[in-house]
Amino acid sequence: MRSTVAVLAAVLTAGSIIASPPASAGPTLCNEPSCVPGIMPGVVLGSYCNNTKYYSFGVTSWGRLVFCGTPRRYEPRWFRSPEMRGIKDYMSDCAGFDGEVAQAPDGMFLSCVTREDGFPRWESGEQLRPAP
Repeated sequence: MRSTVAVLAAVLTAGSIIASPPASAGPTLCNEPSCVPGIMPGVVLGSYCNNTKYYSFGVTSWGRLVFCGTPRRYEPRWFRSPEMRGIKDYMSDCAGFDGEVAQAPDGMFLSCVTREDGFPRWESGEQLRPAP
């Protein structure tokens, strides 16, 4: 009886260790579009879209990455996306990626912008104006 309890306890302990991720695993890295959640498939380049702030990325049937943007005085449409750098934190450093885009963990569309202070940061990309 005592050995049965010991074996059962060992099995339950081993199962809980296997089921839990290791504490040293750290955050998941995502530096490319393939690991970004919420990218809308089957988008038609130039067609209308409805969200320029959150989950604003899509992909065409031929694999082209696009984003939902608002050209001046017009309804939002799908445009070809600048280089996408995966998932980044809002207002974090983006040195070397000026003009490129990313998505925040909450789905916010981000663009790498260098302001007057000279420090490049991932800011809201909602104001990104597509080229005419």
